Amino acid sequence: MRALPIVLTALLLVVQAELWFGRGGVSHVMELQREVAAQRAANDQARTRNERLQAEVTDLREGLEMVEEKARMELGMIRPDEMLVVVAPNVAH
Repeated sequence: MRALPIVLTALLLVVQAELWFGRGGVSHVMELQREVAAQRAANDQARTRNERLQAEVTDLREGLEMVEEKARMELGMIRPDEMLVVVAPNVAH
């Protein structure tokens, strides 16, 4: 009868040792949580940078289109491979 508490205590110690020091133990889980937090921070930085770059690309595209449109409408400019045709209104005297 005396051996049963000793065996149970030994088993409890083995389970506790595995919990604290084993592959799936507390320290390993905490390390994985730190790695996940670091990766999330890196992802957030990359996402912010991507959004900034996308906004810059959009501004450049829209900016060039706006400049081209103004040059065409206000200055009558054309591309080298285009021909400008101006239709004058029919003025009757």
